[in-house]
Amino acid sequence: MDYSTLKFLHVLSAIFLFGTGVGSAFYLFFTTLNRDVAPVVVVSRLVVVADFVFTATTAIVQPVTGLLLARRAGIPLDTGWLAGSIALYALAIACWLPVVRLQIRMRDLAATASSMALPSGYWKCFRCWVALGVPALLAFIAITYLMVAKPF
Repeated sequence: MDYSTLKFLHVLSAIFLFGTGVGSAFYLFFTTLNRDVAPVVVVSRLVVVADFVFTATTAIVQPVTGLLLARRAGIPLDTGWLAGSIALYALAIACWLPVVRLQIRMRDLAATASSMALPSGYWKCFRCWVALGVPALLAFIAITYLMVAKPF
């Protein structure tokens, strides 16, 4: 595969990874805060599906295409901006893996909730989901900056 095709796949997968993550988080966050159980059931189910279809696949494509691009361009992995990006990516994925489990648990808890209220276990998962989502979001923003600016 040539460099341009690899770069296209890398950028496209970054768009899907970041876009799906932000979009899914937005809808689940605000639907949950609305406290209406029926929409939470639907949105939490769709967020889990989106994570498996888009996030999981692009989470694999990103490092593979990134490492191939670095190799093709002759950029050492210890180059500052690239090493920083790799470290931040590891942090984001370390946050995302438990988020997947939390989202599945939230989906299941919402599905069994009464029509009146989400159970306390849902809210505990939600707080952890937010606490892990914020550093992952900030890491992906920083990675995007490092990839574009290559400041060091």
